[in-house]
Parts: sequence; C-alpha cells; structure tokens
Amino acid sequence: MKNTLKLISMFTLLLAFVCCNTKNDKPTTEEQRTKIEMVTDKGTILLELYNETPKHRDNFIKLVKEGAYDSLLFHRVINQFMVQSGDPDSKYAEPNIQLGNGDRPYKVDAEFRTNLFHKKGALGAARDGNAERASSAMQFYIVQRDARKDSLIDIDEKRINKWLATHYSNKLPENKALFDSLQQAIANEDYPLYLKINKELEKRAENFTDFEKYTIPEDHREVYRTQGGTPHLDQNYTVFGQVIKGLNIVDSIAVVKVDDNDRPINDLRILTVKIVEE
Repeated sequence: MKNTLKLISMFTLLLAFVCCNTKNDKPTTEEQRTKIEMVTDKGTILLELYNETPKHRDNFIKLVKEGAYDSLLFHRVINQFMVQSGDPDSKYAEPNIQLGNGDRPYKVDAEFRTNLFHKKGALGAARDGNAERASSAMQFYIVQRDARKDSLIDIDEKRINKWLATHYSNKLPENKALFDSLQQAIANEDYPLYLKINKELEKRAENFTDFEKYTIPEDHREVYRTQGGTPHLDQNYTVFGQVIKGLNIVDSIAVVKVDDNDRPINDLRILTVKIVEE
C-alpha cells in the first residue's frame, strides 16, 4: 500500500496545507551565502543557500558534508514544474520501483519568508501533510516552470487562498477530531479513508473566510511573468536557496521520459554534491 499513496507522499501539492507564517523579512543579499556544487548525469548545477532560512541551510550543509546526496536519483521529474531528489532509498533502487517515501527520522521546522518565493530555479524543501508543515529532512526540489501569464498567476493566488482557508478551518475546535483522523489515516497508509476525510475537510472549508487572504506581490508577479516559477507553492513550502548557474541543466533533467509515477525511465543521478564557498 505504501507505494500507492502517491498523493500523500513527499511533496503532495494538491492536498497540502498553507502556513500562516509570513514574516516580512528583508533580503540579506549583502551577506556571504554558501555555494553548493551539484554534479549530475546531465551536468553541473551551482546553488546558493539563503541565510534567511538558517535551519534549512545548516541542515543541507550538514547532509552535503556527510555525502548524503551523492549517488541519489532524481526520483520525481515533471516538465514545466520541478525536479525532485533526496530520497535515500533511491541510491540502490531497482528499476520501476516508485520512490519518494524515504527520509531521515526527523523534520526541519518550516521557515516561510515573504521575500523568498518560487521563481524558476528556486530550491525548496519537500514535505508531507504533517500538521506542523515541517520540511523533509532530505528531500528537495528545484523549480523549473517557465514564464506565467497573469491569468494563470491569478489562478495560483486563488489556489493559495483555498489552502489557507482549509488550514484555518482545520484548526477550528469542531474540526480537530476529523483532522486528527486524517493524520491517523496517513500514518496507517489507509488511502481510501484518507481521501474520504480530506474531501469532508475541504467541503467544510469552502465557505470559510475568517482569515487574511494572501496577495502575490507585484514584484513577484513580474518575476513570474518574465522568468517563470510556481506561484501556487508560495508560503506553503520553504524556499531555502536558488540556482545561480546551470538552469539549462535543470531544464535538461526536466524533459527526460518518465513513467506513470514521474520517475525517469532511465536513471538520472546526482553524482556528487560539495560546498564550494561557505
């Protein structure tokens, strides 16, 4: 059953809950940022890690120093969306096996920042549907989508607010028992029950308005219009870095042929990851 729970594995986009932590943090571009070199079967990607998300930065640095990402697969690839890696089970995975459930036995506290958003090349932390919205210890994704039209950005904004409504609705005392049952269904890998409970929670949130709606800032919209990205993930998944060289490599990974679980048919591997500037 574990491999059938695709919608509730890491990076469950359609069923995620949006975090309300939207600190108005200022960028710290003047500070020295750690640079990470990721060598893949397709070429080299250079990333920098944000100082504004120190828990994710320090965790990623620790894993890189341990060699945790060396030889792992890109196990989930969706063209015009993102490429994902970091599942430790992928290192020796047999062909045709669905991946995405592997991790280390801890999570990283969410670090949502309004100035860090999902423009193309953003490095984000995958997560499951846990109530704290904490990130996976290991799994990450790189945003790959090209420029978005304003009409599509508007749809993305509505999607964010739908998730916000669900998040706040789920916190109501009258919905707590049902939400706890949802978490138990996930723990028990009971997919039919999960879908049933989730549908009921979404129904209860349809007319819920007692929350502050999120508006995508105009400067973010301009980036999405001209450079691309995935706006609907903003304030929902932690962005903790950015590709600064090698976006063409990310694009080349995104277009490979994949199976029904979005795993590349021909294994596509991270060869080595190392710190080049700290």
